[in-house]
Amino acid sequence: MKLYKIKKSKIDKNGLYANRDIKSGTKIIEYKGKIISVKQSETDPKFDNNKAIYLFNLNKRFDLDGNYNFNIARLINHSCNPNCEVFGKGLKVWVYAMKNIKKGEELSYDYGFSFDENFRQFPCNCKSKNCVGYIVREGSRWRIKRLKRKKF
Repeated sequence: MKLYKIKKSKIDKNGLYANRDIKSGTKIIEYKGKIISVKQSETDPKFDNNKAIYLFNLNKRFDLDGNYNFNIARLINHSCNPNCEVFGKGLKVWVYAMKNIKKGEELSYDYGFSFDENFRQFPCNCKSKNCVGYIVREGSRWRIKRLKRKKF
């Protein structure tokens, strides 16, 4: 039995949900796609910020384009309070449970977007207690909190 199922999400249109209880450290699903050069991901208009992007950096030379229907893992949504994390080894990327996940709970991970001048293009809908309203990696969220105090 698969560890996940596709359902309507509270965060975005669809998401992956635990089909049964999942223990911390469990390998859940491979993030699949086409291996492309970093140069291609930097120059191809397919990867501009105005569209959904399912891109993972694998190393200095290669990225993984996961924008394919066969890549079910692309449906895992961002959360500022994630229950999964993503690890790459070689040219493969896997999603693991970073804590115990209960049956019916939505799978999520921190997309890890950097804080830059375009951060407002990526609103976050996770509604967790520590959400700052934008998809920005945990280590940079303090910058948005500081801007909010200054009323950006």
